[in-house]
Amino acid sequence: MLRRMAATILVIDDEKNIRRTLRMVLESESYRVLEAASAEEGLKTLEESSVQGMLLDLKLPGMSGLDALAKLHSESGPGHATIPVIVISGHGTVEDAVKATRLGAFDFLEKPLDRERVVITLRNALKQAAMAREVGELRQQVKGRFEMIGSSPVMQKLFGEIAKVAPTKGRVLISGESGTGKELIARAIHENSPVAGSEFVKVNCAAISPELIESELFGHEKGSFTGAVGRKRGLFEVADGGTLFLDEIGDMCLAAQAKVLRALQTGEFSHVGGERVIKVDVRVIAATNKDLGKEVETGRFREDLFFRLNVIPLRSPSLREHREDVADMVRHFVGELCRENGFRDKQVEPEVLDRLMSYDWPGNVRELKNIIERVVIMSEDVIRVDDLPPFFHAAAKPNFDLARFAGHSLRDFREEMEKEFILTRLEQHEWNISRAATSLGIERTNLHKKLKVYGIHRGQ
Repeated sequence: MLRRMAATILVIDDEKNIRRTLRMVLESESYRVLEAASAEEGLKTLEESSVQGMLLDLKLPGMSGLDALAKLHSESGPGHATIPVIVISGHGTVEDAVKATRLGAFDFLEKPLDRERVVITLRNALKQAAMAREVGELRQQVKGRFEMIGSSPVMQKLFGEIAKVAPTKGRVLISGESGTGKELIARAIHENSPVAGSEFVKVNCAAISPELIESELFGHEKGSFTGAVGRKRGLFEVADGGTLFLDEIGDMCLAAQAKVLRALQTGEFSHVGGERVIKVDVRVIAATNKDLGKEVETGRFREDLFFRLNVIPLRSPSLREHREDVADMVRHFVGELCRENGFRDKQVEPEVLDRLMSYDWPGNVRELKNIIERVVIMSEDVIRVDDLPPFFHAAAKPNFDLARFAGHSLRDFREEMEKEFILTRLEQHEWNISRAATSLGIERTNLHKKLKVYGIHRGQ
């Protein structure tokens, strides 16, 4: 692939015959070759041309090859640190090779140069550079997926709090409704902390059974329980030196809470079924959609653990509290989803944004992104109102008329309005009874009773 793309290689050597020989070798491999007789000339060529690889002699008139390499990789340099450099020399020493490697050289070749070794080394250098660029691009894409969007006062306040908390080692407890982006806050804290380059490990405490949560967090020894066929590291170990995000901490069983408390107090723990003490340095960030204060009062959450986690409390606002950010979020999600699915960028009709901004969003940002994914996939080049789910049209155009209640009692009117309201919420949540009941603020069993009383059923 690299040969088909005709990568450009810069050869910097003061010996004309060496440059001519390397040109013949590289052009026979379909590379495009540029030449320079000095480091100064080579650096100027880099400013004027796009170069993908370099062969650099150490002994040059004026600036040496090592000095040129150091300049390439310095912060004040020309910004070509990502170009792989193969250093060549006829009088090189082990010390020179070590210096060149420390300065960022890909490899060190001695003269007289072997044709096959030059070709293979260059091919490997270009391949590694291409992989490094790909990894960098993937990291940027991943970072974009976890980007927090919002210019509203409530979001700017949250960003300010994150900026203060991130550089510290303080434990953070993030509270907020489901779907508000608590994980995004945790990742933002990690990415702006001194351990940003280390592991960010997420644990969904609600998704792991009480029987397995200790093993997942702290690891286990072979034979410590049925199914433990080998030794396993726990997530506290995996996150050593980085950040451990305990999502939905309010759903963790009391037995696991006790062990987490000990780990937070001492930084030490043992595998399930093990005796060896393991010490780690982990920053713990926890999140919950429950009121942990009330959970403590009912005995479902340890008070001492609550105080350990709640050093710096942050609240993730519901989307209802910053509707003005919906338009920016929609544009961000549309762009992101178009790229992921290989679509051309899609435009969004202004009325679509108006409908989305007027919605209550009981499922918060998660619900918004799910709906945008749906309309991006199902729409044409422009996202129109008709592409929105049916409940947006029902909410915009109520199907009741006050005139039809002439001669009816207040009770008749109230019951009819309640029926219409329940139907709208059911449609909003695609007839998911649990979610509809939550958005209505009633118990699931109570909603079932009302459906029976009003004769409400799907498809009416």
